[in-house]
Amino acid sequence: MHNVGIAFEILDADAHVPVGWSHVTGHLIFDVKMDFTRKTRWVLDGHRTADPDCSTYAGVVSRESVRMALTYTALNGIDILAADIRNAYLQAPSPQKDYITCGPEFGLENVGRKALIRRALYGGKAAGRDFCNHLCECMNHLQFQSCKADPDVWMRKAVKGDGSDYWEYVLLYTDDALVVSEHGEQVLHQEIGKYFKLKEELIGPPQLYLGGQMRKVELTTGVHAWSFSSSQYVQAAVKNVEQHLEERNLKLVTRAETPISTLYRPEIDVSLELNPTDAAYYQSLIGILRWMVELQAGCTIFCCSVEIPKTYQNCFPQFFQMTFYSFPLFYTTSF
Repeated sequence: MHNVGIAFEILDADAHVPVGWSHVTGHLIFDVKMDFTRKTRWVLDGHRTADPDCSTYAGVVSRESVRMALTYTALNGIDILAADIRNAYLQAPSPQKDYITCGPEFGLENVGRKALIRRALYGGKAAGRDFCNHLCECMNHLQFQSCKADPDVWMRKAVKGDGSDYWEYVLLYTDDALVVSEHGEQVLHQEIGKYFKLKEELIGPPQLYLGGQMRKVELTTGVHAWSFSSSQYVQAAVKNVEQHLEERNLKLVTRAETPISTLYRPEIDVSLELNPTDAAYYQSLIGILRWMVELQAGCTIFCCSVEIPKTYQNCFPQFFQMTFYSFPLFYTTSF
C-alpha cells in the first residue's frame, strides 16, 4: 500500500465527493516473484466498471524492431542499456473520475472515508492507454520523435564523441525500455528518470528481455554483436509440460522426430472435446509455442480448431519434446 498510496486523494471524514464522480471498488492481490520477493498491490475491479467511450489500445515495440536495433548497435559500435520503470501505471495521471470507500488496508484512521483516484491503477480498463499516453508526452518533451514504421520506437538525432552524426533510439515495451545511445546513462538518469522513477538496480546492459536471454559476444571476425537466446524460456516451458504430465502419470517420449505421431489422422478423429480446464491449458501451450517462434524469428506455423478434441492434447507433449531438442536456442544480430 505504500507505493499505491500516491494514486489516492483521501478526503476528510466530513468532505463530500465532487459531483460527477463514480464509485468503484477494488481488492488486494498478493504475489511472489521469481526471486521469491513478496509483493502486495491494490488493484481496481475493472470488470465492474463501465467500458470507456474511446479506444484503450496501448502498443508495444515489435520483436522485429528489437532485432534491428541490436543489429544497429553492432554495426555502429553503440552501447545499449535496459531499464524498467517502477510502478509504471501509478506514475500516469488518470482522466477517469472515480472514487472508492477506504477499507482497513488504508489504515484504521481512514476506514469509511472517500478517496479520489488520481493515478492510473492496475486493473483499470484504460490504465495501459493512460500510461502509454503519458509516456509518449514525456518522449515528445525530450525531443524524441516516434518512428512511422513502429510508433513505440523513439528516435532523436545526436552526435558521437568523434563528432559524427547518428540517431539514438529508445524502444518501449510498456514499462521496459531499451536505450541505444553513446550516452545511455544520461538519457535514462537525467532525462527519462527525471519524469519516471526507474528501478536503479536493473539499469545496465540487457540480460533478459521479452523472455529471452541477451548477451554481448565477439564473432570470429572480431565483430561485437548481441546474441538473443530462448534456451531459458524453452527449458522452463518443457519443464512445465513434464510436471503437468507427471500429475497424470504420463511422461514425454524419449525422443521425438516429428511434431505429431505419424499414425495420427485428424480427419478421422472422433474423440470427445476437452473440458474447459484442459481446453484452457491446451490453448496456453499454443501461446507458449507461438512465443518461442516470436523469440527466434522462426517459420513454424500451426493452427487449432475452436472445438478441441482430446487427441490433440495428447499430441502436444510430443511437439514440446521435439522443440526441446531441435529448436534453435539462440541467434546473433550481425552481418
